[in-house]
Amino acid sequence: MTEATTLPLEHALILSGILFALGLLGILARRNVLFVLMSIEIMMNAAALAFVAAGSRWHAADGQILFILILTLAASEASVGLALVLQIYRRFGTLDTDAAGELKG
Repeated sequence: MTEATTLPLEHALILSGILFALGLLGILARRNVLFVLMSIEIMMNAAALAFVAAGSRWHAADGQILFILILTLAASEASVGLALVLQIYRRFGTLDTDAAGELKG
């Protein structure tokens, strides 16, 4: 039997940092609400990857527990975010984030 090779912690953290930076760039560069929500999801997945990699490195279950917490947070964010997207589109006919700035109630 061969020994399973594991991904070094540094590689996982570098990948997590790159994913987080791509998500941040997506938030700053895009005006579409759907792309902003997808960028937030990418950033949360990057954080979850970092937690799982650190938990694996130190042989603790904390990383997996925080991954489940991030997964439930992402699911609730997606449902609330999509409800907001539907309301913005219904009210303004566009998904531009500048249109959401006109929401005053």
